[in-house]
Amino acid sequence: MALRAVDLAYQTMLSELEQRCLDAEFDATFPETGLFKKTTVKGRDYWYFHERALGKYRKKYVGPDSDPEIAKRVAAFKTIRDDFLARRRLVSTLVNDARLPRPGDLAGDLAEALWKAGVFRMRAVLVGSMAFGCYPGLLGLRLPAQAMRTGDMDLAQFHSISISVDDSVAPVLEVLRGVDASFRDIPHQMDGRSATKFVNDGGFVVEFLTPNYSKQDYLGRPAAMPALGGASAQPLRFLDFVIAEPVRAVVLHKGGIPVRVPAPERYAVHKLIVASRRADDDAIFLSKREKDILQAGILFEALAQKRRHLDLAVVWAEAWKRGPAWREAIIEGRAMMAVEHRAILGDALRQGCREVGWKPEDHGCEPAN
Repeated sequence: MALRAVDLAYQTMLSELEQRCLDAEFDATFPETGLFKKTTVKGRDYWYFHERALGKYRKKYVGPDSDPEIAKRVAAFKTIRDDFLARRRLVSTLVNDARLPRPGDLAGDLAEALWKAGVFRMRAVLVGSMAFGCYPGLLGLRLPAQAMRTGDMDLAQFHSISISVDDSVAPVLEVLRGVDASFRDIPHQMDGRSATKFVNDGGFVVEFLTPNYSKQDYLGRPAAMPALGGASAQPLRFLDFVIAEPVRAVVLHKGGIPVRVPAPERYAVHKLIVASRRADDDAIFLSKREKDILQAGILFEALAQKRRHLDLAVVWAEAWKRGPAWREAIIEGRAMMAVEHRAILGDALRQGCREVGWKPEDHGCEPAN
């Protein structure tokens, strides 16, 4: 049975939201969710900024109404806030009417805080199930909700980018604690001076990752990431493949959060590889493997339905040509897939190979039944 399409009007609305999010400017001192209010004290007018954060009401002094620079800032804020409210209405429609997925409140607030801190400006890529939750909008198809549940957030960045941008976000732990004060860093097992993971009292984990190009690179040690505000990153094999050529997407939270996520065809092939590397004797890893395989199969089905056979074949061939270890992982992961998803993948790959003039058998495609 085919995946249900998202109405074209909602897809157009999502495109508009993405563009407006990219155009948005924010002032960290005066978040767009608050309000400027004028108060008269002893016959003189003063501006105060009112907001609620983490369930608490706060009032911040701004300055006298007679100051022209403050008056200018208040006027500019009205434009920013009006745009935010318009974007929020778009998000509400896309979530409530179009039934596109949204993250949990904590995950959404964290994504927003990291965006405003500049993590995505530093070309970090959102990976894992939060990224998967962006694909219904990107592909214009409704994907099963059970494949999107997550209790963590993973962000990846190339080490070469982190050391070359000559810029950095605010200290990551401070950014996270701005959302939930219980966040703490977890010292890395190989180097207690570094942290790649941060966790709150509820067990929600934010982790930073970076590609490891061979088994010997870093020897499992955390990699210093100068652009990530004091955070290090855990080197992982195969990660360079999935975060190459990321695409833009929007997390449907508050007024929309523009992020970078892996191209869906790369995400799907990567999930097969990752699933094959999960340990068999660990219940948590087995659960993650099932989710990996489910997400991969769903995306293969979605890509085939959207007739993106060529995109899938090109990415599959890239992974297949990377050597014996990659081919072994792909074959093992594919063998774990449901029969129907495996058949869909085979048909899509054979058609994609024919479109580019390749022999399917030269690129690891299974023969048709």
